[in-house]
Amino acid sequence: MKAVYEVKKDNEFTFYNNVDFCVGTGRMGLALQKEYMDQLKAVQEDIGFKHIRGHGLFSDDMAIYQEYEDADGNIKAEYNFTYLDLVMDSYMSVNIKPFIELGFMPYKMASGDQTVFYWKGNVTPPREYRLWNEMVVATLKHLMERYGADEVVTWPIEVWNEPNLPGFWKGADMNEYLVLFEESFKAIKALDSRFRVGGPAICGVEDKKHMKFFMEFLHEKKLPIDFITRHHYTSELPVPDGHYGYIELRELKESFETLQDSRDIIDSYPEYKGTEMHITEFNTSYIPNAPIHDTNQNAAYVASMLAILGDTSESYSYWTFGDIFEERGVPFTPFHGGFGMMANGGIRKPTYYAFKFFKDLTGKCVLKNDNSVICFENGVYKGVVWNSNVKRTGEALDITFRLEGTEGSYSVIKKVVDEDSCNPLKIWHAMGEPASLSAEQLKLLKESDKPLTEARIIDSVDGSVEICLHVEEFGLIYFEAQPYELKSDRGYDYDRVMQMK
Repeated sequence: MKAVYEVKKDNEFTFYNNVDFCVGTGRMGLALQKEYMDQLKAVQEDIGFKHIRGHGLFSDDMAIYQEYEDADGNIKAEYNFTYLDLVMDSYMSVNIKPFIELGFMPYKMASGDQTVFYWKGNVTPPREYRLWNEMVVATLKHLMERYGADEVVTWPIEVWNEPNLPGFWKGADMNEYLVLFEESFKAIKALDSRFRVGGPAICGVEDKKHMKFFMEFLHEKKLPIDFITRHHYTSELPVPDGHYGYIELRELKESFETLQDSRDIIDSYPEYKGTEMHITEFNTSYIPNAPIHDTNQNAAYVASMLAILGDTSESYSYWTFGDIFEERGVPFTPFHGGFGMMANGGIRKPTYYAFKFFKDLTGKCVLKNDNSVICFENGVYKGVVWNSNVKRTGEALDITFRLEGTEGSYSVIKKVVDEDSCNPLKIWHAMGEPASLSAEQLKLLKESDKPLTEARIIDSVDGSVEICLHVEEFGLIYFEAQPYELKSDRGYDYDRVMQMK
């Protein structure tokens, strides 16, 4: 495929780029592990997300909810914030704030014993909502005392996770979920009305039905919700084989329609029209053992998503930043189809750079189409180009951008992520797919996880600089073009050094 686009700095396209608002993680207790924090630190240094959202704030491994028997034989609640402080302090140390998810249920408070995941998060309602409300308020009070009320009230709060699925909420009883939501909402607002509270964090199973049900509840109760949440995955049902699940991607426009449906349902209620919608989880596949997550195809498809998710949603949180993750148990190998943009050992997957490249897209959007976004700021053009397909076709993309109104020479920096230049999965396969990496193998994989960086000086012709890019299938390219100015030291001659004269 070949394409030519005229780019004018006076153009203005709609492009809401909130790529760095939030990123996902596994359960919060994983933040107590060194490898987890090493990965998060690297992600923060390169990309710098504002918030982090994960499960398990109230699960038993965090040990917040406790009970004891007093001298009169009465059962009393008490709270242990030791691990919570360690986790939150770790987050603060890398300049990231929580997007708080209220869940799951402490065993001693739960009305039943149904659990989810390898780490057994309890997904039943509380035996008494009074106990739940008191725990939620006590936890928020503690955080406000420790980090300051003015700070903590800026942390978004989401009530539960995917209650429309029976695996995450007993019986997928949405009526019971509405009780949980209302109780939580009112308790939090009574503590401090500045808190921003949202839900219902539904996933894509009968999502139109459940979104309508939730919005009708808000309408009837006249609850002034602060934001609406949902999840977004773009694959068909996985086909299991051994430890893995193989998936087929849905066409981007087809998957995007589900988000537009939710946006339209929200806006159909006049009092909630324009209310923020946050996608608090998104990825291609919804399972943590889908090999596609480790591929360049995933990176290119995610790039195409990042270009349009802001059209309906205030934010979109990739699930997850790293592969320290245990929903189905501890993974056997460094590449196992984990959700993370970073594999264990600190190996950056291609998808990592989709986020890095979009984070670097700043300024006014002067071009947006099905395979590229270009922004202009302070005389500099910045662009991301991708070649995404749901199935392999072997077709490359040759694309030319004519930057109109450009005079003189321009310095063009290009960073390439494709199956030849930034593909640690390919190197691992060539090694024989070892489950346990030696120090030398890990070093080699980390050497292979970086984009190919090139630089050229391009002269303007007839008032335009032409940038010609060849994008391999499943490839991803970032470029910057800015006026070239040579500032040589006295006596230094690059052409002479390179024997060009």
